[in-house]
Amino acid sequence: MISKDSHYEIQCWRCHTSYVLPRALYVAAKNSEKIIFYCPYGHEAHFAAGETEEDKLRRERDLLKQQMAERDDKIHRLIKVANDADAMVRKVKAEKAKLTKRVSAGVCVCCNRTFSNMQRHMRTKHPEFKAEAA
Repeated sequence: MISKDSHYEIQCWRCHTSYVLPRALYVAAKNSEKIIFYCPYGHEAHFAAGETEEDKLRRERDLLKQQMAERDDKIHRLIKVANDADAMVRKVKAEKAKLTKRVSAGVCVCCNRTFSNMQRHMRTKHPEFKAEAA
């Protein structure tokens, strides 16, 4: 809508033809939904009071798009958290497997010395390690 001093250019809602309304008619029609005017091709038009059905639908559509975008963002964040947790589990399992292999080979995980009797060594030399593990 282009505003001039003495007239307003508007577009037909049906055929999208641009036409001009005198300023007085435009102001009066804008203030009353009972005033009807016509485009050059004869399509009837008036200004609706309040929000039009098209505006309501557009607002609802925009709200739904926003909600969908928020849900998509939340889904992506949850997927990232789940992937990070999976990576951490894999890392901990790998570390546990590494330590289990070293202990089964008789290597102390605390001081990296090799012992033939690992159980006695851990109980006598590293009693705090058993307390931490439990």
